[in-house]
Amino acid sequence: ETPSVFFSLSEYKLKKPPDKMMLAMQRLKQTQHMPKKEQHSTKAGQLEEYIVNRDFSGAVAFLEFHRDSGEAIEEYPTLPWLGYCAFHLGDYQKAMQVYQEMLQKDDADPILHIYLACCLFYLGDYKAAEEAALRGPIVTLQNRLLFHIAHKFNDENKLMVYHQKLQETLEDQLSLASIHYFRNHFQEATDIYKRILLENRDFLALNVYVALCYYKLDYYDVSLEVLNVYLQTHPHSAIAINLKACNHYRLYNGKAAEAEIKELLDIQSVSYKFENDLVKHNMVVFKGGENALQVLPPLVDLIPEARLNLVIYHLRNDEVQEAYQLIKDLEPVTPQEYILKGVVNASIGQLSDSREHIKMAQQYFQLVGASASECDTIPGRQCMASCFFLLKQFEDVLIYLNSIKTYFLQDDDFNWYWNMGIAQAAAGQYKEAQETLLAIQNEKYRQEYCYISWLARSYIMTQQPKKAWELYLKMDTSNESFNLLQLIANDCYKVGSFYYAAKAFDVLERLDGNMEYWDGKRGACIGVFQQVIAGKDGANPEQLRDVVSMLRNSTNNQVDSIVHVMKNWAKTQGIKFP
Repeated sequence: ETPSVFFSLSEYKLKKPPDKMMLAMQRLKQTQHMPKKEQHSTKAGQLEEYIVNRDFSGAVAFLEFHRDSGEAIEEYPTLPWLGYCAFHLGDYQKAMQVYQEMLQKDDADPILHIYLACCLFYLGDYKAAEEAALRGPIVTLQNRLLFHIAHKFNDENKLMVYHQKLQETLEDQLSLASIHYFRNHFQEATDIYKRILLENRDFLALNVYVALCYYKLDYYDVSLEVLNVYLQTHPHSAIAINLKACNHYRLYNGKAAEAEIKELLDIQSVSYKFENDLVKHNMVVFKGGENALQVLPPLVDLIPEARLNLVIYHLRNDEVQEAYQLIKDLEPVTPQEYILKGVVNASIGQLSDSREHIKMAQQYFQLVGASASECDTIPGRQCMASCFFLLKQFEDVLIYLNSIKTYFLQDDDFNWYWNMGIAQAAAGQYKEAQETLLAIQNEKYRQEYCYISWLARSYIMTQQPKKAWELYLKMDTSNESFNLLQLIANDCYKVGSFYYAAKAFDVLERLDGNMEYWDGKRGACIGVFQQVIAGKDGANPEQLRDVVSMLRNSTNNQVDSIVHVMKNWAKTQGIKFP
């Protein structure tokens, strides 16, 4: 599962307050150094305190009250500031409505079209956002916004056009870095953030951006080190604490991540709607999917990882069709999305015996595993193993799985989902397969027929047919137990474990009168007879007695002659039959 470290980077800075509000913003900065009593003495001071403390929920309520009552706030025009605060609260719907109301006025500032476009962008209506932005004036904010919209539409031509218009300004470079980030060019994004940070040491928030890139590059220790620079000054930052928890999840486990994120649960505020959703999402991941169906569905279009984690939840609960419906229309961009598309298609293909889905899964895995960026990563090698598994090239599967085995020695999912044990058995490495399969502790996996059948085969091929028979005895009567009987009967016959082959064929014959089962049983019983005569290890008179009893269970007219031969030989050896 993937904890979400989704952070909108420079997109969060796309919308700036209207130019007419700059004077008030300067006054707001000055009030941070004023005595609290003086700050509270005016309505403007109360609003300024809300904004300084980033209590946008309080600011919105304060502004709405004065708008409804018709009272003005000195130096703070109500509607522009209401739009600004609603936007930073994450209530893009409310902000959009405010800007639409302002645009209805005859003297509306054209820049409002771009502010409206920012709201539409965050609401996911990219087409409407583009149209609104183009109605606004040609300013750098318009270009940055259109740059991001082109990325959302995967329009490479427009993306390059707007890219070329970017300048060396702070805002434009941050915007470029965020596009690099969203396109998985994490090193390029890191380089930009580091350059800006060198020139602006007091821009502490850039440490979060750099830490986020290191997280995506799998340098979790480095990410924590960089992140702590910011946390020393802003210990209650929701985004920073969340990222720290995600690093702990990757480095340790869900419990460690929960301990880090607990602080956010204590300080959650309606002032940070997005951060609250982020925490709820990640708690589901840290707790192994607990409350997934309650928390994740509403977040699917808000947090990119929510859809992927919901798919994972359905897969873990054998709800393959539900997982497929969620992901079938997703155009994969990130390696994680390609991998998940591969897993879902492989699952659908195996359930429905669809060669088309199996082929698609193989292609998705190969795209990731063969890519320059992923070929030497653990997920990349897992993907190549899965690709070769679907192609039934098990020797190649083992090459890739063995190269990463040390990272997953205690991981049931590695042994099972990445099919280490099954690949070993399919490649004829039965002793190793037996050890790998027996290392699995998860009872759910151990009850799967696929697990039981491959373990049974591994037992048989390592001369332990009795353990394979015991696996059958533990199963309830079903199609799967019937299939296991067939496997035991045929595999034991092949390797000369005729006694257990006879026992399996005997049950099969009684369950299904097919003549093939009699033929197998007859051959296995004669095989036991030969082994007893030859004094082969493990063959003994007691087995011969059981064989005679099994033969008498049959109504075939050959039984009497076979039993007669056996009894005559036994008599010469002093072996008594009941």
